[in-house]
Amino acid sequence: MAYLTKLQVIERANGQQQFYLICPAPLAQALEMNKGETLEWVVEDKWTLKLRRGEARSAQASVRSHGKR
Repeated sequence: MAYLTKLQVIERANGQQQFYLICPAPLAQALEMNKGETLEWVVEDKWTLKLRRGEARSAQASVRSHGKR
């Protein structure tokens, strides 16, 4: 299943731009993603990006198991 999203750009007063890609909620839920999870963008070519989860997922699970958060 595919989910569409639009690239958002915020223009800062100092001339800098900040780009945002929003992950649709159904996709995040299907992947069991959590707030604050580390993700890595991998550029394969001009048309292909891969998104990898960081190792922090296992660390987050241990923090949650101790009731902190």
